Amino acid sequence: MKESIGKVPGLAVILVGQRRDSLTYVRNKIKACEEAGIKSVVAEFPDSCAEEDIMTSLSKFNEDPSVHGILVQLPLPEHLDEEKILNLVSLEKDVDGFHPINMGNLSMRGREPLFVPCTPKGCLELLLRSGVEIVGKKAVVIGRSNIVGLPIALLLQRHHATVTIVHACTKNPERITCEADIVVTAAGVPSLIRSSWLKPGAVVIDVGTCPVEVD
Repeated sequence: MKESIGKVPGLAVILVGQRRDSLTYVRNKIKACEEAGIKSVVAEFPDSCAEEDIMTSLSKFNEDPSVHGILVQLPLPEHLDEEKILNLVSLEKDVDGFHPINMGNLSMRGREPLFVPCTPKGCLELLLRSGVEIVGKKAVVIGRSNIVGLPIALLLQRHHATVTIVHACTKNPERITCEADIVVTAAGVPSLIRSSWLKPGAVVIDVGTCPVEVD
């Protein structure tokens, strides 16, 4: 990496607690950094940590010129103010794309965010590389999280799909979903989508993850 761009990029990760999924995600990110020649550092905090501890660590990463990207591994424990913490991440280092300005620019026509959340961007890239037509198609996104559901809905809108978001309070979700040409499910609920919910030829991307017991 240094030979190609003249410097070694640096990634800082904030990890709170010992959630198995979060540990796996962070481990994979560090491995990817090693393979790409990117320097990485992980600031680990216990579940019971104070918000001020995370804010102090973030401020140091913001000011550190050797750190070019900052990730806050989500979700955070309930006693921590996620919005407040994400707001503190430097806009130029918000490689997850969760800063409210990046999210706001993603939602507005004619504006471009500095960064786009990687999982939604990956979903869109999968559709494009697979030759799936998006313009004018009906797309249903199941789940409305800030991490996947909302940003993928915005990305599909940017590519001129007609988008509907289905969530826990949606009535008759199967009737809505069965009309979709494209379905992206990010609910993390096993066996939520049944075959009867899908019309023939529908394109489905399942982003949700949830451990299940296998007999």
